[in-house]
Amino acid sequence: MVTSYAQSTTAVAPVRGPVADGVRPAAEGHWSRHRWTVIRVLSPVALLVLWQIGSALRIIPERILPAPSLIADAGAELVRNGELADALVVSGTRVAEGLLIGGVIGVALGALVGLSRVAEATVDPPLQMLRALPHLGLIPLFILWFGIGETPKILLVALGVAFPLYLNTFSAIRQIDRRHLETATVLGFSWRQRFSRVILPSIAPQLLVGFRQSLAIAWLTLIVAEQVNSDAGLGFIINQARDFLQIDTIIFGLVVYALLGIVTDGIVRILEARALRYQADR
Repeated sequence: MVTSYAQSTTAVAPVRGPVADGVRPAAEGHWSRHRWTVIRVLSPVALLVLWQIGSALRIIPERILPAPSLIADAGAELVRNGELADALVVSGTRVAEGLLIGGVIGVALGALVGLSRVAEATVDPPLQMLRALPHLGLIPLFILWFGIGETPKILLVALGVAFPLYLNTFSAIRQIDRRHLETATVLGFSWRQRFSRVILPSIAPQLLVGFRQSLAIAWLTLIVAEQVNSDAGLGFIINQARDFLQIDTIIFGLVVYALLGIVTDGIVRILEARALRYQADR
């Protein structure tokens, strides 16, 4: 009786250790994952707070780096008087037109060179030589050729955009499994069907990677291009602020450029994720 009672007591006794505390490691792992996300969010906020405190204590001179509150006030003024909205429309139009022109040229040439050995031997070498040139160094030449209006700005963006798309399109086409193309040929697919059902879905993920690279280059190019005799756009706001020594407005304009780049890159990343999911589900 004593032995059976002891055994039953032992059987129902709570078990200590990793098995009994299995919920705790899971909870700790969940917090560990979210902890890094919280730190990533709070670190820029902490930097802004330190910046503001340094400016308030005169550690950071206002003539070199204005306080975040002053930069925010300058931005709020641009929003209130409508200058920022007008500038965004102008700058966004320049980037969109440059992306369209450069994107069509880059993808078309990449497809041509990727699908044709003759084109690779004749078209690719001159393009590689042109790619080696720093396209922003062509600004003086573009001004002499096209004047100081909108054309050189848009063409500079187009030139910067074209090469990432060209290289990614060419590389993606060359990586297509030839068995897929042979199967499509055996099934009697026309050229248009092979392109739309085999080639395009296969190159879409890498093409979107090139598009992300092109977007970053487009905004960087626009920052420089709009410094050349602009009468509208974000570059015009920055140039005007420079003439009046308004450092807070200059920094706000650069922040807007950065935010535009981040937002457009995020949109393309969403499209890229959908394309990769489609590729994985095939």
